[in-house]
Amino acid sequence: MKSTLLSSLIVASLSAKAAWAVAEWGQCGGTGYTGSTTCDAGLTCVYQNDFYYQCLKTTGATTTTTKITTTTTKATTTTTTSGSTSSSGAKGTPIGFAAGTTGGAGGVTVTPTTTAELLGYLSDSTKRIIVLTKIFDYTSYYGTTAGKACKLWTCTNGQNPQMTIDNSTGQCAGQTLYDATYYNSGASKALVVNSNKTIIGKGSSAGIKGIGLSLVNVSNVIIQNIQITDLNPQYVWGGDAINLAGATKVWIDHNYIARIGRQFIVSHYDPNTGITISNNYFDGRTSWSPSCNGHHYWAFLFLGEADQLTMVQNHIYYTAGRGPHIGGYTGAYKQQLHLVNNYYDSVDGHAIDAGANSWVLAEGNYFKAVNQPDTGSSAGGTEYFVQTVAEAGVCSSYMGRVCEWNRMDSATGAVATRATTSVLSDVGSLSAVKGLKPMGVADVPAYVLANRGVGIVN
Repeated sequence: MKSTLLSSLIVASLSAKAAWAVAEWGQCGGTGYTGSTTCDAGLTCVYQNDFYYQCLKTTGATTTTTKITTTTTKATTTTTTSGSTSSSGAKGTPIGFAAGTTGGAGGVTVTPTTTAELLGYLSDSTKRIIVLTKIFDYTSYYGTTAGKACKLWTCTNGQNPQMTIDNSTGQCAGQTLYDATYYNSGASKALVVNSNKTIIGKGSSAGIKGIGLSLVNVSNVIIQNIQITDLNPQYVWGGDAINLAGATKVWIDHNYIARIGRQFIVSHYDPNTGITISNNYFDGRTSWSPSCNGHHYWAFLFLGEADQLTMVQNHIYYTAGRGPHIGGYTGAYKQQLHLVNNYYDSVDGHAIDAGANSWVLAEGNYFKAVNQPDTGSSAGGTEYFVQTVAEAGVCSSYMGRVCEWNRMDSATGAVATRATTSVLSDVGSLSAVKGLKPMGVADVPAYVLANRGVGIVN
């Protein structure tokens, strides 16, 4: 294998909360929820959907449950879920590049009760449907390590930037080093996932905390309806939520990922093919940001030399960069990405960042308050970013259907023309792409907000 997993360490300074109060961003209500409905002081329990209420900051100290009334319209479109549970143990079936993924279908269904049990079920060679019924906290499972970190950013607005672990990358060379103690979970340790697994959460309060998932040289994996949170968020190199390296047929669907030290999802150098990332809620709100703006910068990093990925109907919220970064390598290297019907929401920085030898078709995405929807760097990749009726119509000659245009609201920056038709004859010629019919872009915000994240596909 050409790569090893990027890893990091994290500071052991998370403050304890009262057992009866829910911390910021935690769940405080919803259908089937049985936990505490009281938020920490200064937080309000806010309605997100019928299955999920969340403790959020408010201007007052009230903790009253608030339901925000919204009107949503579901568009008629090809979606990744249906009304019934499939033999894989997951709800629905994937579209895009991961079509045909069955996970643990036909295997043993297990419900772990301890962290050790879950670790064993994930990593063994048995075909399994693994049902999570709670949050498995691995934060201190592997102990801590005393190390050094440097400060690459300085905030002058009262916010706290991330510090950077002093490791083999050399980023701290010539910098003042500070003592720091990091959790090994999420840094040098991840939960190894073997082939033919379905990992599915029950309800809206199931998942893992303090550690990520590692899928290396595996195939046929479904990750659905779980939370992955709190991987050493104070530190760059604090851990990735989901690592892919030489993985194929992986469906990452309806998950909630937040407060991560490094990437929400990273694909390493070995090819990652047959990957669909759908209906997830990527929450970038953080107390430690290199941009000094409370937005998570390290969202998605796709580096695999022959990656084929679909990102569809995800809510990408409060990030600042890498939305995704893809490509950047020369030689016999090529990546194909279909970016469709995603909702980019409050991005204080850039979204799409296509590097050399990446081929990107972006259609039907909605950009709300995004500073820079597409970097279009001079060393950038090959893109077809649909903005006009004419550009949408050109697709029919290559794909047998028109493309859906991307919409930018009035608070979003402009995008220069990026309509290289070779993308359509390349990415657009693949059945996983031309067979995926987008919903109308006007329906994207309401649909995504009503259908993303945990608690929707119980």
